[in-house]
Amino acid sequence: MIHRRRDVRGEFTGEPIAPEVLDRVLGAAHAAPSVGLTQPWDFVLVSRRDVRQRFRDHVEGERAEFAGTLDGERAERFSGIRVEGVLQASLGVVVTYDATRGAPDVLGRHTIADAGLYSVCLAIQNLWLAATAEGLGLGWVSFYREEFLTDLLGIPDGVRPVAWLCLGPVSHLEQVPDLERHGWRRRRPLEQAVHHERWGSDTT
Repeated sequence: MIHRRRDVRGEFTGEPIAPEVLDRVLGAAHAAPSVGLTQPWDFVLVSRRDVRQRFRDHVEGERAEFAGTLDGERAERFSGIRVEGVLQASLGVVVTYDATRGAPDVLGRHTIADAGLYSVCLAIQNLWLAATAEGLGLGWVSFYREEFLTDLLGIPDGVRPVAWLCLGPVSHLEQVPDLERHGWRRRRPLEQAVHHERWGSDTT
């Protein structure tokens, strides 16, 4: 599942997700480890077309703003990369982070303030792998402003939207990730990411 998982953009079919499948996928996310057992996540399920259209319009504006910062070959490559499947996916799943859950006595967050945010990312990874195992695709949309999404979904003050996830059945999963296929960036070999004892060490 780890190696089959893809960040899906253009392969969604729009077919509905069976309720029992959605429950299993969300259950896998909710089973993630969390700092101090705070489970600081919530899941907002967005199916309404008008809400998704408003979010997609916002994403398109942010995409255009980013594209305006690129020049030459980089701009040309980006123009062919799709960044979202908000309307094509069956469902939007917005995952949030509530730093007040379990506070002030959060066991394990005393020295690492972001440990709760890391916990939310673990829940997202669980969700992603479970979706892949169920034959679903998932795409993480990151071209948005937090304040826009907070207002759009009525998220309470102090709760952060961490991810808008596009979820649903797909025609297929690509063998090679989109950004590699479009030549945006190449995957680093493992040996370049491994250090022994100290940063920058060699393997001998």
